[in-house]
Amino acid sequence: MRSLFYSSLVVVGLAASTIRAHSHDPYNDSVRRRKTLGFGPEHPHAVFKSSPYQIQVNNGFVPLPPTADPLDIARHFIQDQLAGDNSVDGSKTFVIRKDSYTDKNTGVTHVYARQVVNGIEVVDGDMNINVKDGVVLSYGSSFHKGPAPALFSEVDSEEFVQPHTDYCDKLIDELESRRVLFTQLANSDQMFLGDHHPSHLRELEHIYESNCRHVSIPDDFFGSQFTSAHDPADFRPALLQFMIAATPKDEVAHDIQNRFTDHMEKMHVTDTSHFAPTGSAVQFTAANVPDAVNPVKVRLAYIQVPNKLKNSTTLSLVWKFEVEMQDNWYEAAVSAIAPHRIISVADWASDSPIPRAPPKYRAGSYQIFPWGVNDPTCGKREVVKENMDTLASPVGWHTLPHANDPTTNELSQEFYKTTTTTWGNNVFAQENWEGMNNFVYNGRPQVNSADLNSDMKFHYEYNPQDGPDLDPMSVSKAYINATVTQLFYTSNMVHDIYYRYGFDEVSGNFQQYNFERGGQENDAVIANAQDGSGFNNANFMTPPDGTNGRMRMYLWNTAKPYRDGDLEAGIVIHELSHGLSTRLTGGPANSACLAWGEAGGMGEGWGDFLATMIRSREGETEYPMGAWAANSPKGIRNYVYSLDKSVNPSTYKTLDKPGYWGVHAIGEVWAEMLWVVAQDMIAKHGYSSTLYPPAPLADGSIPDGDFFKAGNGKIPRAPKHGNTLMVQLVISAMKLQPCRPSFFDARDAIIQADEILTGGENFCTLWNGFAKRGLGVDARVEGKTPWGGGIRTNGYTAPANC
Repeated sequence: MRSLFYSSLVVVGLAASTIRAHSHDPYNDSVRRRKTLGFGPEHPHAVFKSSPYQIQVNNGFVPLPPTADPLDIARHFIQDQLAGDNSVDGSKTFVIRKDSYTDKNTGVTHVYARQVVNGIEVVDGDMNINVKDGVVLSYGSSFHKGPAPALFSEVDSEEFVQPHTDYCDKLIDELESRRVLFTQLANSDQMFLGDHHPSHLRELEHIYESNCRHVSIPDDFFGSQFTSAHDPADFRPALLQFMIAATPKDEVAHDIQNRFTDHMEKMHVTDTSHFAPTGSAVQFTAANVPDAVNPVKVRLAYIQVPNKLKNSTTLSLVWKFEVEMQDNWYEAAVSAIAPHRIISVADWASDSPIPRAPPKYRAGSYQIFPWGVNDPTCGKREVVKENMDTLASPVGWHTLPHANDPTTNELSQEFYKTTTTTWGNNVFAQENWEGMNNFVYNGRPQVNSADLNSDMKFHYEYNPQDGPDLDPMSVSKAYINATVTQLFYTSNMVHDIYYRYGFDEVSGNFQQYNFERGGQENDAVIANAQDGSGFNNANFMTPPDGTNGRMRMYLWNTAKPYRDGDLEAGIVIHELSHGLSTRLTGGPANSACLAWGEAGGMGEGWGDFLATMIRSREGETEYPMGAWAANSPKGIRNYVYSLDKSVNPSTYKTLDKPGYWGVHAIGEVWAEMLWVVAQDMIAKHGYSSTLYPPAPLADGSIPDGDFFKAGNGKIPRAPKHGNTLMVQLVISAMKLQPCRPSFFDARDAIIQADEILTGGENFCTLWNGFAKRGLGVDARVEGKTPWGGGIRTNGYTAPANC
């Protein structure tokens, strides 16, 4: 049994990892590794078509007039695509999701559809259609093709893949081959360096331990009293078996197994089906679920499972769970019919080891490291005034409606309230020393509210000291007001700049009040400073639009006094960028599109890239990530971001190397590619000293200034400099690409974004840039798996017309 092999493998592995003193990795040892699950089935039929000539019609679909409703165009296009599926009948349909929207920057309408079979949603049956001027510009689809099953029919385990088992089998194979290599190195005179460092194996072991320790639970329970007698429409056994796999606490897992019936009976189930939208008619909530911090949302659904040849899929009936835990927020699909196997699981938490007329308001004044200063080694603290963008934050950073304020417990005749603390429409910032999920009454700086005509002065000292009699934790807590102020300032600046590049209300940004501009409200970012749940890390949880994102920033015990991650802007920007990429990819209501593999890796890469673009200066092309917090010149990535291949050799083929199964390693390859492309764009178009677009005029219009290149009717205006245009292309492309994109999909979406924004002016510049790092037209991957496996071949060729 592979699980028996693994137990011995880990023992041998840990011993081998400590053979040589020079192989010790003290930074890696100091990181508290958060348990996280992430895997799912492969979609061999999934497509992303980003060029008009790729878009084939099946039933006479022709572009409608430019004045036609984009939703109607998308609806007709989907119907045409379904016409090519001979199995389509009245049991298979779709719904246009309510989070579809038109991008004000590009004029492109992004339409999101979810497949429905037998009146039940297919949770991974997604289609995104990008429409402009009556034309379908591109689309991605993972709609199921094939007959609709009977409602409670079983999937033949001999014919179809079990995604959880398949994932763990491949991990074991990888671990075994790496262990053989490491044993050979340990018995030789070679050092553990680079690709063969033990930390890479420890990362793979951690992934296996997190995801595969309980892979046999469904079979262990199958045929027992817990599964043989229960109603197949009862989700409780499936949910409890998922919690055994999900909980990081061994005592909780053992308790569920030992008192399974007791936990089933303790659950309080509420039928909420009458509130459910079309395509999810069977819906519940479950309270008193062990290790869940809030009631679990439950929905009956289908998911696609590939056959063993991986050339088609069938539909498996599942219970879809949304489980909020202390360190995780899962969207999981578990077989509704015993054995209750986990088919798919996405963790909305992402790590980084690292309108109405505005009221009069009191502006904030902050003593902080200003925008563009990455960390305390890059500049000095200054006193700056609240610098909100009047388009992105019309009422300032400290003002929000009474009705949207979680602290308001009584009605007020005033619509708005202005707080005198780090609490506003975009961000709730506070300490979280206890490391819990409570935040409303946690500590935050409070300024004097007596003088209503003066600025609110958030001015606090930051001067940490070290000494033999000083406790570094107490030293850090002593400057908490400075830390929370910095986190509030940086987070609001990120909100405003991303807004101006298109991450607005309808596309799913984070605001308590949306100023009647569309989108879901009451989801400002909960930003926790000096979070007590760990050290040397940071993470961001991104639930769907309308639910608060949660960012947790940690102290780093890599030096004395401790380094405070809240003061390294790059880490904060990286975390907030998880919210950006997750909400934009696949639509604001779908938070499971960047959960694992290349897609999950790019979620990390976009964060690194955007953080680096924001801190960059003209003429400088080498930057580490997280260097100050980690107290390491090279930072927390394998390589510094650089144009020099002797400094950063990353290419598409790098993803095949040891240590590149994890999303952070995958992400740094993607970020390096984007960095190289960006420098080519800067060489062509020049460099803007600011990424911020011009402020709106009194009438609300935005001047071109020296920032925008004017449009010409069909082509919208776009940033004119290389760095600003590249940021715009990357963010616009997130809206174009499909759910669960590959590197190829994301590359093609960026190139299509340029076609939309500039008429394809940079077609060859972009292709040549990607080709420099192996992602040219001749790049390919064989045997690709959803979580990043396969054999890749670098492609260094641009299209023939370049």
